[in-house]
Parts: sequence; structure tokens; C-alpha cells
Amino acid sequence: MASPAAPGELTIYTEDWPPISFKSGDKLDGMAVELVQALQKRIGSNTAIQLVPWNRGYKALLEDPNILLFTVGRSEEREKAMTLVGPLAISRTVLYTRKGNAARLLGLGDDLYQVAVGAYRGSIFADAAMKKGFQTLDLAATSQVVAKMLMMGRFDLWADGNVVVPSVLKDIGYTIQDVERVMVLDSLELYLAFSPKTPLSTIKIWEDGLRQMKKDGSFQKIHQKWLPGEIPPADTFRLGLTGN
Repeated sequence: MASPAAPGELTIYTEDWPPISFKSGDKLDGMAVELVQALQKRIGSNTAIQLVPWNRGYKALLEDPNILLFTVGRSEEREKAMTLVGPLAISRTVLYTRKGNAARLLGLGDDLYQVAVGAYRGSIFADAAMKKGFQTLDLAATSQVVAKMLMMGRFDLWADGNVVVPSVLKDIGYTIQDVERVMVLDSLELYLAFSPKTPLSTIKIWEDGLRQMKKDGSFQKIHQKWLPGEIPPADTFRLGLTGN
């Protein structure tokens, strides 16, 4: 395990995106954090996971060698720039508004696409809104900041993943009952992402570990603990630069 390809040689980043990954007191927690830590035990990695702003982690993933960032939404663009292993979860990208506001917005017809959409900067949720034809984005550093802006009336639409929205709202003093769905933009698979110069041998160690966890049921146990009612993805794929 002392070779350059050893999993312990990776720098591991995640973001604040509860309940997938977040800081709880002086430690990191969340579905993907617990999963990655379980994987580390299996493969002999003791590298500390670092919680960083999304833009910092994503920049390192694209530019630096031996980076693991989680979780990263799958897209065609990203498959050309990194290697993805997973999926760890499946999230729907949803547009939300304040409770009582959805009927008015849907009544706008095609003019809805002129309404500003809030999303966190650099996220695949912002990309999804643009691809669907929304003209104006209002970006902020975290989902929590975006949610606060929505509830304050800064804008009327918020794009994010359905699996995190209840936790994000709880963080800022609201509940899922305080918002309404306007529309589902797409379905998004969430992956472990490895930087371009990460050795394939290292990636395969993580891939094999995840495949074993899905086979023995330990993956499903973690998934259901954090995302009850959501269906855990059964298969494991390696996609992108060093894909299958």
C-alpha cells in the first residue's frame, strides 16, 4: 500500500450538502461520508476527508493529480474530464418555490422560463436549469444560502437535488412543508469522482470495494439509513476517462 497508486495517497474532498455530506460538531457525517469511510476501512486508506467549498474541490479535481471528490453528479461533460465510480445515490433535480406560489408560476406558461432561478455556484443543478431553457440564474456559494434567498423572496425558483432539500431547509429554520415543487428538471446519478491523473489501479481499488459493499448489503444499509424511501442503486459502473 506504499506505492503511488495506494488509495491512501489520494486527497479526498467533499462539500457541505446534507444529508449526503456535512459537518456535525467536530466531525464529518452524512450518507456519502459514512460510505466513503466504510470503503476506506476495506481498502486500507486512512486519509482524512476534507470538507471544502464546492468550487475549491471541483477546481482541484480538474487540475490536480490524485484527487477524489464526492459526490459528483454525472453528465456528458464531466465524463470527458474525470473518472466516475458509482452511483452512490440517485437524486432528482427539482425546481422549488415558496408554499402557495407554484400555481401562479405554472400559470405563466412559457414565460416561466424568464423567471430567475437560484442555485449554488458551479453546481450541476444550475446547469440543468440552463439546459431546460431558464434565462436567468442567481448563484450563491451553498444550498443553504440559496434556500434563504428563496424564502426571503429574492427569487421565486430554487433548483437543487430532492434528496438534500429537507435537510437544507432544516438547517435554515424551515421545513419541506414551507416549499412546493414546480417541476422536475431531470434525474441525476451521484458518483465518486477521480481526477484525470489518478492511476487506474487506484480507481479500481475503490471500484472493487464499492462493488463488494453493494454485493454484501452494507451499501444498502447505509443508503437506507440516510435516504429512507429512496431506492439504492444496485449496479456499480466506472465511467469517463478510464471507463469500462
